[in-house]
Amino acid sequence: MNDPVRTTTTDEPIGAVVHRLSEQVPELVRSEVRLAQAELAQKGKAAGLGIAGFGAAGLLALYGLGTLIAAGVLALALALPAWAAALVVAVVLFLAAGAAAMFGKKEVAHATPATPERAVAGVKQDVATIKGGRHA
Repeated sequence: MNDPVRTTTTDEPIGAVVHRLSEQVPELVRSEVRLAQAELAQKGKAAGLGIAGFGAAGLLALYGLGTLIAAGVLALALALPAWAAALVVAVVLFLAAGAAAMFGKKEVAHATPATPERAVAGVKQDVATIKGGRHA
């Protein structure tokens, strides 16, 4: 078995192994962080193009919605005066906006606090396990 971490001496004291490990772990963590940063930068560029496409689609959909609302006002103006048709459509839009705001408020209340509580608890447990393992 050719293990690159293993030394040629099998009688190495455990203290020396722990010391060497404590020197190697920070470098390993730093290299993993650098790798993650490079990977995220590459994915971020690709995601940026996708987000730009979604932004353009959203803007065009907003224009389409505005046109559809104007068509609704014009259709309603066939039965009512133009000002009354516009007022009716505006009231309906404000009611829909209020319903959306109430839904959003409820969802935000469920999402708070924004702390990833399970992940934090897992990290605390990992730290406690590592500290307990070194003292044992």
